[in-house]
Amino acid sequence: MIKAIVTDIEGTTSSLSFVKDVLFPYARKHLADFVRQHLNEPPVRVLLDQANAEAGGELDDDQVVDQLIRWIDEDRKATPLKSLQGLIWEHGYRNGDFTGHVYADAAENLRQWHDHGIRLYVYSSGSVYAQKLLFAHTDYGDLTPLFSGYFDTHIGHKQEAGSYRQIALDLALAPDEILFLSDIRQELDAAAAAGMQTCWVVRDQAPNTEATHTQVESFNGINI
Repeated sequence: MIKAIVTDIEGTTSSLSFVKDVLFPYARKHLADFVRQHLNEPPVRVLLDQANAEAGGELDDDQVVDQLIRWIDEDRKATPLKSLQGLIWEHGYRNGDFTGHVYADAAENLRQWHDHGIRLYVYSSGSVYAQKLLFAHTDYGDLTPLFSGYFDTHIGHKQEAGSYRQIALDLALAPDEILFLSDIRQELDAAAAAGMQTCWVVRDQAPNTEATHTQVESFNGINI
């Protein structure tokens, strides 16, 4: 029996194009100015120091900014970059520069599952802060009350089974009581290796005839 659902964001609840064509370019465009304006504020200072350490520990602040921009261009899943992007996106959401994209079928089914007592969680490579911002500013209103918790790469990388084992421990559930939703086979493989049930949300992808995971075109096809 499914007691909890853990969902990915990009390509699953939300379009890849929103992240790649709206959020990433916005963060890249505003990163240097944001850092200059908030350089000495503790949350930003800590992230810059973490990014410097990850890059080898020998960069000045301008060089750290250049490194962060390179990581954006490389789609590097660096935790300090993800956290800094979240701070920049907060500015964009609050200014009304964009809203968080969520598919209509995702919003509808998340509400229904929540109403039926299923605990909902998010696991994304984007920071927990960025996840909350996206779901708080959707065209369907603030969806954050639907979720019981959020996970990012602090728990571990998404293609490693150990990350999903740790999530199950944190939820105090047996892995087979948890359903993981994603559009990435390697993530689903890792979740399945940890004992979770899985569902591949293919949306605009062609179904994979060799997949061992259940495949659906939208959340409407998920049977709980």
